[in-house]
Amino acid sequence: MPVVLKTTQLTRRLEGEVPVTLVENADIEIRQGEFIVITGPSGSGKSSLLYLLGLLDVPTSGQIWLNGTETSSYSEDRLADIRLAELGFVFQFHFLLPEFTALENVMLPMRRLGKLSGAKIRKHAEELLDSLGLADQMHKLPRQLSGGQSQRVAIARALANDPLLILADEPTGNLDTASSANVQKILKDLARQGRTIAVVTHDTHFAKTADRVITIVDGKIAAP
Repeated sequence: MPVVLKTTQLTRRLEGEVPVTLVENADIEIRQGEFIVITGPSGSGKSSLLYLLGLLDVPTSGQIWLNGTETSSYSEDRLADIRLAELGFVFQFHFLLPEFTALENVMLPMRRLGKLSGAKIRKHAEELLDSLGLADQMHKLPRQLSGGQSQRVAIARALANDPLLILADEPTGNLDTASSANVQKILKDLARQGRTIAVVTHDTHFAKTADRVITIVDGKIAAP
């Protein structure tokens, strides 16, 4: 399968009186349709790595190739455009905008991208929410939703612009057991449908369901 994302010698270092290396010389390939789990001890650099892969943070050195294009020379505006069009994000805390309904939250990325008409945007958002079992919740505000429902809305939002890659940072970390299992199933089902997904998690059971596990320890990718 084609390589969706590749890194070479990817490093993120915080300079200061005592420099701190968050990620060091990471070489990673993620192929289309893969379900990847990134795991490791607390503070090992899992989330830092995911933020680099998602172009949310800028590496100190090294390269990130997304869909065959190297991104290190891009401006922040260009990176923001790529994130909107090519990447979908799900975080531990759903970050839904509280003043908008579930439906409006899912419509927002499509409105920002500006490729579809208003009617098509609404229809696609409704279809995404319906596919995640939220047809009866789409007109509710985030405060009216449970944690598991909110996270499913966040997944629908991540899918809105048909991203090349979905990146999830501890997506079940703030959920009860039943909601966690549901979100895990949704992500695994999306992977089986051909979506490319990379998930940071400390959940060893979740990790066992992945196509491949990347373990990071003290900022370095551990040998398989």
